[in-house]
Formats: sequence, C-alpha cells, structure tokens
Amino acid sequence: MKIIDVCEFYSEQGVGVRTYVHRKLEAGQRAGHDVLIVATGAEDREEPLLGGRIRWVASPRLPLDPRYHVLSLQRAVHDVLDAEGPDLIEASSPWLGGRFVARYAKPTPRTLVFHQDAAAVYPQTFLDGMFSPPFIERMVRPYWRYLERLTSAFDRTIVAGDWLKERVQTYGIQRPHTVRFGIEKELFYPERRSEMLRHSLLAKCGLSSRARLLVAVGRHHPEKRLSTLIEATRLARQLGQDVGLVIFGDGPQRARVERQARRAGHVHVAGFARDRDSLANAVASADVFVHGSSAETYGLVVAEAVACGLPVVVPHTGGAADLARDRYSEKYRPGDATDCAHALARILARDPAALREGALHGRQHVVRDVKEHFTELFATYEQLVATGRQHAENRVLRARPGQGTRQPLAGRSRQAA
Repeated sequence: MKIIDVCEFYSEQGVGVRTYVHRKLEAGQRAGHDVLIVATGAEDREEPLLGGRIRWVASPRLPLDPRYHVLSLQRAVHDVLDAEGPDLIEASSPWLGGRFVARYAKPTPRTLVFHQDAAAVYPQTFLDGMFSPPFIERMVRPYWRYLERLTSAFDRTIVAGDWLKERVQTYGIQRPHTVRFGIEKELFYPERRSEMLRHSLLAKCGLSSRARLLVAVGRHHPEKRLSTLIEATRLARQLGQDVGLVIFGDGPQRARVERQARRAGHVHVAGFARDRDSLANAVASADVFVHGSSAETYGLVVAEAVACGLPVVVPHTGGAADLARDRYSEKYRPGDATDCAHALARILARDPAALREGALHGRQHVVRDVKEHFTELFATYEQLVATGRQHAENRVLRARPGQGTRQPLAGRSRQAA
C-alpha cells in the first residue's frame, strides 16, 4: 500500500509524535508499504527518512511553540494527495489536518487517528478546580459535536484502547476502532539499569545515593502538569521521604518549570533527551516513575517505564491509568499535589522487589511492543483498501447496461464502513 499520513504536529524537536512517526516509517519499510508523512516546516521540501519519506509543507510557525508550524493551506495538502495517489490517507489530528483530509474529494479510504483528546488536554486541565465537572462537560459539548461531524467523513477513527473507544462512543464519534498502541521494548528494558547513573542523577538533585530517585518525562506544557509533580516531590520530602525528581523534556513552559524546580529544591530539569538510548538508561535507573497528565490517550512514557521494570505513580484517569495495575502502581487525583505526595509515600513504603516483579509482569502482559501495533494497524488499513477496491469493482458491474446505477464510491464506503 501507499499510505499518506497528514501529520499536523510532527516536529524534529517533538517527543511522542516524533517517536511514533519514526517507528511507523520503519514498520512500513519492513512490511513493504510506501509511507509518506506530510508535515509542516519552514519550506517546501522532501527527504527520505527511515525507509519512508517526509514531505514538508511550508507553513507559518506556531506562536506559542516555535518548534511547530501551523498547517494552513488545504490546497497544498490536496496537491500532495493528487500527485501521490495514495491507497489510504491517515489524518493525525482533528484540527486543520483532519479537516483537509475530510474535504479531499477523491474516494480514497481514510482514517483519523485519535492521538489527542483535546477536551481532556485543555478545558478539563485548565478549568479543573475552578468549575464543577458537569459545568466543564457542558462547555465541551460543541467540541464533541464537531468531532462527530468530522469523523463521519472517515472510514475508521483509530483509538489506542477499549477504554478510549467507550469514552468517544458516548460522545457520538463515528466508527471508533481499537488498535492498541505500543512501545519499543527492544529499547526500554530492565537490564539498562545502572547504579552509577542513578547516583549521578541523584547528585544533580543535590542528594546522596541513599535517596530515592523519581523520574518524569514530558513536554513542558500545562497538560503534563509538571508543577503537580514538582510540588508533590516537595510535599513528599515534608512527609519524611528522601526523594529527588529528574524531569526530561522541553516545551513552551520550560522557564516556568525551572523556576518551580529551584523553589522546590532537589528537582533537576534535564531538558530534551534527543538520544533515546540515554533516556532509556535514565528511566531504567530510577526507583519510581511519576506522571502528571490525565489527558493521555495512551501514556507512551508510562508504558516505557513499566517496560523498564519501574513502579509508576499516575493520575487515576486517562491513558496512563489504563496502563497501571495494582501490582506496580499507585494512583492519585489529577492535579492534586498532596494526593500525589501521599501516593509517592505509599509506593515507597512497598517492597521494591515485589514492585519490580509486578512491573516485569506488566511488561509482558500489559505493555505492547510497537511492532505488534503497526502489524495490526496495517492489517486494518489493508482491509479498508480491499473493501474500497471491492466497491470499485461492484461499480463497474452495476454500470453495465441493465444493471442500474450506484451511489458515488465515497458515499457508499462511508456507509459500508
């Protein structure tokens, strides 16, 4: 197949989307598919990457985060689709990229991958504690109505888990289909643990090797709630826990995160880890992985930590919670630093050997390898393409004299899907 992914928020300085795209390109090459990523950049250009291609479309920079550009020209996207003639089109966001794909006139099978739950990322994060959950729920109804209309133009809405499928179905999202996500298990594994690296990271927090090392990985953005983790670390120390926190990542709130870290003490902001091996070594060398976001659709970094044999402390809702099991996790109320501090105290009081054994069980039975994810995803796409071809063959048969007429392929494929 030739697959085009209109990937509105791909950036070489990104973390989650960048990692996912790179693994998709590699998986496409292994499976014999031609995968093209349409991304936004400073200029129009194309480059080979990991067995596939990146087609950069010149776009203005995103004001709030200059690492990203705004996909602004529908005609530019449609020109790429016309020139390439894909078997299947994938949209990676529900915003302009998703709308441009939905409006594409040719009857090409298409999917929307539900990478981000904007209702959870924005209003449910920013307004949490200011307004009641029912009031926020009423505020976000127009967003869900928009998504219901948008997804009616797609053959499938791909979601990362059955819990998310159930969530979006309640809001009218059309044709949700679960393809569980996964991580690079060959990169994140327990044997990477290094006591020397652990001691070095604790030293950056101003602590000795007797302390317990907490690690967090996330973009410096409000949805990641890094301030909750920083404050929880400070409060945990007040509860008598000898802990330090190292945060990997970067983003528009970097300066604010660094200020909060300095005020809290014993928190080190390590910045963006471009070297994935170094990041995997650091995660595996920690004692506990902590996570702040309750808006994840999957929880990639949480899965990576579990694959390294780490216990995790996560919010009790969202994709991160879906990966957590009692054998290796403690949960807390999203955005509640005090509750998070108590969750830290609980997990630090548990038997480390039993927690590690539980996490290793989670690595085997809960966390999926990314290769399995793409095998299932491409199989889903092959089925959609085959269905579309069957519709085309049926059109030819019905177009013969005396056989009547048929609806346009696009209309039939949406109904059949």
